[in-house]
Amino acid sequence: MATTRTASAHWEGSLMEGAGKVTLDSSGLGAYDVTWASRAEEPNGRTSPEELIAAAHSTCFSMALSHALAQAGTPPTTIDTNAEVTFQPGTGITGIVLKVTGAVPGITAEQFQEAAEGAKEGCPVSQALKAVPITLEATFAE
Repeated sequence: MATTRTASAHWEGSLMEGAGKVTLDSSGLGAYDVTWASRAEEPNGRTSPEELIAAAHSTCFSMALSHALAQAGTPPTTIDTNAEVTFQPGTGITGIVLKVTGAVPGITAEQFQEAAEGAKEGCPVSQALKAVPITLEATFAE
């Protein structure tokens, strides 16, 4: 069964001087301030589309990797993923770096790397972001 999740944004004013708020509607978890400065300069307590993409990508990747490892009979103890989404004003999103550390009993570092590469390719958020270069840095913690 398909699911649909929703978020909404409200913006007031011009791009450079205006401000807005993004709301996580499906979960009701909150509303977050956003400005051009929080996107192109310093966050100063506000979010950006790129931070929200990073949150989605790191979560999706961790879930995909955990699932792949469990399907192979070696469920992870822990998977910790950081996603860095780079935004260049005037150009757009120029790259994403996924940094993952995993503790997985019963496999080698090479097997972990292979599973991580597969998760990077197969995670639905990675699939949606294929227009952007995505790199992977995997650390095996045993």
